[in-house]
Amino acid sequence: MILLGAALSAQAAESWLLQLDRWGNPSFMTLHLQDEGGKLSGTLDGDSLTGTRKNGQILLSVTDKDGKRYEYKGSGDASRLQGSANFPDTNDAKARASHTFTARRLPERPSNARQRHEFQPKDYANEFSATRTPVLTVWPGDTIHTTTIDSGGGDERGVTRALYGNPQTGPFFVMGAEAGDTLVVRLLKLKLNRDYADSLDDIVGRARTVGLAARATALGKPVRWKLDLERGLASPERPGDTLRGFAVPVRPMLGGLAVAPPDGPAVSTGDTGRFGGNMDFNEVVKGNTVYLPVQQPGALLYLGDAHALQGDGETSQYALETSMEVEFRVEVIKGKAIGMPRVESPTHIMTLGQAGSLDDALRAATAGMTQWLEQDYGLSLSDSAVVLGSAVQYTVANLAGRSVGVAAKIRKDLLPRR
Repeated sequence: MILLGAALSAQAAESWLLQLDRWGNPSFMTLHLQDEGGKLSGTLDGDSLTGTRKNGQILLSVTDKDGKRYEYKGSGDASRLQGSANFPDTNDAKARASHTFTARRLPERPSNARQRHEFQPKDYANEFSATRTPVLTVWPGDTIHTTTIDSGGGDERGVTRALYGNPQTGPFFVMGAEAGDTLVVRLLKLKLNRDYADSLDDIVGRARTVGLAARATALGKPVRWKLDLERGLASPERPGDTLRGFAVPVRPMLGGLAVAPPDGPAVSTGDTGRFGGNMDFNEVVKGNTVYLPVQQPGALLYLGDAHALQGDGETSQYALETSMEVEFRVEVIKGKAIGMPRVESPTHIMTLGQAGSLDDALRAATAGMTQWLEQDYGLSLSDSAVVLGSAVQYTVANLAGRSVGVAAKIRKDLLPRR
């Protein structure tokens, strides 16, 4: 039973975000209610419920898929609830455990029309976390226009706005997104908004032989790059004679893109996981679509660590770190669970395996690609093996972080139509 003493008016449909405190560990759940003249039905984090609303109180009965029963008692108003919850004990089937909870009413969609949101960040996140208050609530189909700062915390004017370490804009709460869904992020614009970037003259340790490491002791010095925004070129600000005239076309990308990780400790914005993170994959560019496995209610999307350009692997430890103007659209695929981040370009599908070693990252990328080929193209594992053996391309996405990344890529024109 969930007993909520609340001065609530009857509503045809309600959505709440419920936060449960289990021995100091927060968990988040989505509560959906349907009210038919005081008779309630709905779900709590996917488990069915029934109940009543009468004389300012709500009574709900929730049973999970294993037949276990849960009871909550609380009070509040039309927008907030708080109280205590009575749960089955995790170690003793005959015992019960009491936990506190709070809940906030989620907003209703103001219009069925897709909205475009302008968001100017006031602060930034150095952790991927489900506990950070969302900066903006959006709905599937909405477009968000915002900005990011560089990995050192500097904005488009060079003013330090946050702690170094890949500070992120967000999180954005996407209505309707729940664990087990897939968040779709369509990158509509990645535009450089200042005329310089910072990097290093370095080669990451994973890319060094013993001999190269002995020769590289003087590497690691800062390199300032000039960004020619009109011509779309980057060049070292103070090149030596041998690099005088050296210029490379920019290809703006997001090094960081993530949803909140599962319940548990927050994750540093320098780290990665199946939720995304500091992926540093140079195919996260304008015109491509990123798919992320939702772990928490609302997905809680973070983005940042803009690069003007990055070679495969980010072998210089820092890419061309800069700030950026970003515009993207979010969508949600309900009930579709994916194992890891995916990227789709006009020409390729790509899965990103991230792990502590290149071997494990390659294995993860391969497994993720077989899952995609099965889910969307109907290929058996045998069929997938034939496609992989003849058409897969592997690239080293990231060597610079605590984990590494390997991407598996396949041309879409070689695959059956979806």
